[in-house]
Amino acid sequence: MDNRSDIREFLATRRAKITPEQVGLPAGGGRRRVPGLRREEVAVLAGVSPEWYARLEKGHIGGVSDSVLDAVAQALRLDDAERDHLYDLARAARPASRSPRRRTSPGVRPSVQRILDSMGTAPALVRNGRLDILAINPLGRALYSPAFEDPARPANLARFNFLDQRSRDFYPEWNEAANTSVALLRTEAGRDPYNRELTDLVGELATRSEEFRTRWAAHNVRRHRTGTKRFHHPVVGDVELAFDALELPGEPGLTLTAYTAEPGSPTEDALALLASWVATDRHVDTETVAAEEHQWN
Repeated sequence: MDNRSDIREFLATRRAKITPEQVGLPAGGGRRRVPGLRREEVAVLAGVSPEWYARLEKGHIGGVSDSVLDAVAQALRLDDAERDHLYDLARAARPASRSPRRRTSPGVRPSVQRILDSMGTAPALVRNGRLDILAINPLGRALYSPAFEDPARPANLARFNFLDQRSRDFYPEWNEAANTSVALLRTEAGRDPYNRELTDLVGELATRSEEFRTRWAAHNVRRHRTGTKRFHHPVVGDVELAFDALELPGEPGLTLTAYTAEPGSPTEDALALLASWVATDRHVDTETVAAEEHQWN
């Protein structure tokens, strides 16, 4: 088991995106046999021999120096996320890194859950690299309620996106949500290609979803640290939320994502309504439990 095919396909797909004109090379006469740059052209731009680059693109990257990786990244015009992904692939290709193992999702410390719960006006959650929701506050649970209708736990955002038809209503910009999910999984696979839980999830989604297979084959990666997301919630309707994603230093591999509304916006009103719905729902649940306990006593 190795990641040579991922290296080969990632470099080939990046090469295919660049035209000779973009990097100052002559287009040449006649019809080109490959989209984008040829291997020989990338080799010229990176300052290495064509034979050496051909070997690199076949997946032999484990012993390559950082300076050469930088040259290749510059030649292929990689963005920051793609450059990091190339480095991750190189690290994972080293023999010492090739240790397939099955992992259980790490637990979230009670103090982290208390942080989430203290964020009363902001939906917030903690996820891992395979997009399992490992902890969430009540408002976040209410926002993502469609994803929790499947009884499987932990709730998984990629599985919801591709295998649950409700996601098409929940994400008004479904294609963008789908692209993001796959790019995050692909990024995680570059960091840890021998994580069996992640491999199992990718295999399940690739088997069951053509939409996923197409996106996975594109080898796109991205950072997902801040931005705006739109949701269509079944109770409060359309909301547009800013998000900030923070890696937890004390919980390697886990990310805390919090959503906030623009002050004075309709979305702020919708969140307040959602929070009221959560409080009412929890109050009803508490009264129901108390009544049932009284009945049995």
